[in-house]
Amino acid sequence: MALNYIWFSFFLIAFVIAAGKWIVTGDPLIFKEITEGIFKSAGDSVDLSFKLIGIMTLFLGFMNIGERAGAIRFLSRIVAPFFSRLFPELPEKHPAYGHMMMNFSANLLGLDNAATPFGLKAMESLQTLNPNKETASNAQIMFMVLHASGLTLIPISIIAIRASVNPPSANPTDIFIPCMIVTFAATVAALIIVSIRQKINLLQPVILGWITAISILIGALISYLKFFLTKVEMESFSNVLSNGLILLIFLVFLLGGIYKKINVFESFIEGAKGGFDVAIRIIPYLVAMLVAISVLRTSGAFVFITDGMKMLFSNLGMNTDFVNALPTALMKPLSGSGARAMMVDTMTVYGADSFAGRLSAIFQGSSDTTFYVIAVYFGSIGIKNTRYAIPSMLLADLAGIITAIFVAYLFFGN
Repeated sequence: MALNYIWFSFFLIAFVIAAGKWIVTGDPLIFKEITEGIFKSAGDSVDLSFKLIGIMTLFLGFMNIGERAGAIRFLSRIVAPFFSRLFPELPEKHPAYGHMMMNFSANLLGLDNAATPFGLKAMESLQTLNPNKETASNAQIMFMVLHASGLTLIPISIIAIRASVNPPSANPTDIFIPCMIVTFAATVAALIIVSIRQKINLLQPVILGWITAISILIGALISYLKFFLTKVEMESFSNVLSNGLILLIFLVFLLGGIYKKINVFESFIEGAKGGFDVAIRIIPYLVAMLVAISVLRTSGAFVFITDGMKMLFSNLGMNTDFVNALPTALMKPLSGSGARAMMVDTMTVYGADSFAGRLSAIFQGSSDTTFYVIAVYFGSIGIKNTRYAIPSMLLADLAGIITAIFVAYLFFGN
């Protein structure tokens, strides 16, 4: 029901702002631009779905090999002590544990192409336990909110953009630690928000132990990357770790299948058949969401909001340097490519090493595209009632934005 009102509000807000611009400024092209944006977004949605077919087919094929070889069950046993506390509805050693762990690992390493198939497979596994197939279960909401918080270790694409804009950043990697701090804070906030709603006690020794261990591991890796590697070495390390891990997963699945005397080729084909079905199934959800986002963006709603916020904070006597980076933060929950364009525009106008340029990069690297995630993941399994998933995700996004502003002033403020 929340998604219904949000989707309607996108169109309503866009129409009110567009009508206001037409009446006040006499802009004759505003409605034409919105209409063209609608048709373009509808086409882009279908193109995106078809691009997912190959990726989904590939990964779901290998996932089927891994499941039949017992690799997913093995991974499930490892994370079960921790995940069983966060997902109490799941039976012990359920395959969904392994699917979720692979999704989180892919996200952590910035492997978007791998994270999506793993995540969709996790939602499919969780759906088998869902008593109401059109309403999101507690486990699905917990998984989705944690996924959307976007915990990422190395924001390599953002570092690359900072190095390639004109003029380039003098130190493209200086946003690395701030991004890691902010995305970790957003993930912790997401965990706390959903745990409060689902009455999960986060002070259990097992949960505290796992969170502490993960924090130490991430901190140690950050220290190694920041203090022992140059920019070139960091990029090389990231590429080797990320791409090498994918190849290693494929190899382990294949070796496990051969060891278990499984016909790995037939298993791959059997699993891969589902990739096409999933990609086609999400088209209506993608079209609906991306068209609504396009209408809101093209209407000039973000400019209206940021100008209003700058005026408000200026009148309160507060520093308004952060406002110039807010378009990226406002766009990120709606569109990853739109937020990337906003970030590049901010760097171009103010400079990659300006406060606004750095903050926009931190915004871009500290969360996922909430509404895209909702459309794809819930749409793939036919969930219509998302319950409190969207408010929880947006609250986690807000926590990330506030933390990003605070951290940016801490690291880069005058």
